[in-house]
Amino acid sequence: MAKGNIKVGDTVAITATIRKRVTADRVAVLIPSYHQPHSIVDTTPNISSGQKIELTGEVTRVDGDTVTVGGKDLGITVKTNTVRLMTSHVPPKKNPST
Repeated sequence: MAKGNIKVGDTVAITATIRKRVTADRVAVLIPSYHQPHSIVDTTPNISSGQKIELTGEVTRVDGDTVTVGGKDLGITVKTNTVRLMTSHVPPKKNPST
């Protein structure tokens, strides 16, 4: 799924599957290649088990075929092929006059 090289600072998306509602404001999700339970804040009233949801975050680490994605509800390490590049990070350019 990942197109090109994923690097630190890129914004990526992961498609997760809703497992069940845990509390009034949290749902349990199944994230591909992340073999741990995970829940996110979601107050949508009409959410159902099996529904797909897109989670976005910023890449904080790249290590071979895995990436660590951080964000509001994330902080997970998944395989590179489970993420989709949304926005590529472009470092600021130096000003040659300084």
